[in-house]
Amino acid sequence: MVPIRGLKRRKKAEKEVDPLVHYSSVPSQLQPSLDWWDEFSKRITGPLFQSKDSAKFESVFKISRRTFNYICSLVKEEMMAKPANFTNLSGKLLSLNDRVAIALRRLSSGESLSAVGDSFGINQSTVSQITWRFVEAMEERGLHHLRWPSTEEDMKEIKTRFEKIRGLPNCCGAIDTTHIMISIDQSNNIWCDKEQNHSMILQAIVDPEMRFRDIVTGWPGSLGDSMVLKSSSFYRLSEEGKRLNGKNMKLSKNTELREYIVGDVAFPLLPWLLTPYRGRGLPDFEANFNRRHFASRMVAQRALARLKETWKIIQGVMWRPDKNRLPRIILVCCLLHNIVIDLEDEVQDEMPMPFSHHHDSDYRQQVSNSIDHSAYVQREKLSLYLCGRLPP
Repeated sequence: MVPIRGLKRRKKAEKEVDPLVHYSSVPSQLQPSLDWWDEFSKRITGPLFQSKDSAKFESVFKISRRTFNYICSLVKEEMMAKPANFTNLSGKLLSLNDRVAIALRRLSSGESLSAVGDSFGINQSTVSQITWRFVEAMEERGLHHLRWPSTEEDMKEIKTRFEKIRGLPNCCGAIDTTHIMISIDQSNNIWCDKEQNHSMILQAIVDPEMRFRDIVTGWPGSLGDSMVLKSSSFYRLSEEGKRLNGKNMKLSKNTELREYIVGDVAFPLLPWLLTPYRGRGLPDFEANFNRRHFASRMVAQRALARLKETWKIIQGVMWRPDKNRLPRIILVCCLLHNIVIDLEDEVQDEMPMPFSHHHDSDYRQQVSNSIDHSAYVQREKLSLYLCGRLPP
């Protein structure tokens, strides 16, 4: 499940989509020609046209043609449904590829509707309508790319990969939050966060490959990380023993380690959420745990930094967004992030990681003082185990 405030769940059955699906159901006049990109690139104007790489598909969309074709196959039914007589300024009907390209450019560049329209030779209202239809289509067809592991084998693979990072056993995920900046009525204090910015929060739980496994968004920036967590279905399911409820790992004859995720000190220390030790001059076994913990939770910070770097519509300050639509745009950016990972997109592999893993620049570290005693004991035993000092 993907808990998102403001998102109305559709009951339509999810359909599996073949990445190599053909466009036979699309009207012939709207089918992309074999040289679609060659023809489309000639219509690019403005800064895109002036770039020396303007004719290169990957430089415009930051994904491979293979990934682009798969995304088209996912959304084609909804994107081409009537009424959908979208045309360019010359009156020519826009093909499926045209429409997906326009929506992806809007999401990935973060440029205004008018700037995207000027680049592709269409008016800004068309950009807006096409982008929103794409968002709705991705909600309908792409949710299977963002899910909690459903089998023991899937979770075992995740735990094995986490352990390879810095040796934390039985770890199932890393949690972090980021702020999506918005420009709204300054008197609306509910959206004003601790840094006096207006923002919406995205909480994400990430696997070792930086894939989002669970997200929560839609909450105002005035809420702290701990409060957002406790308001989520993930918290409720974990507290009820319906999540992170897989096999325990034996640390010694009398000590077992349950499944858990890792997060920074903004989160409460819980039996299923381990946070680092705080303070200076820590004993060596606690300092050792903190180093391993830091390396493991970095995947969440890097994932959020990559998300904002790739899908720039949520990187800057959004001008007076519809606060019911924004969570859905954030969700679709997370789905696209996962699709790139799932398809092992070679273009993304070649892109450098963001210069910094700090996805919330100038935000001070939040601190939660909530500590569960049983979690404190579990963390202590795990720390001793990692140093080879846990009694047998």
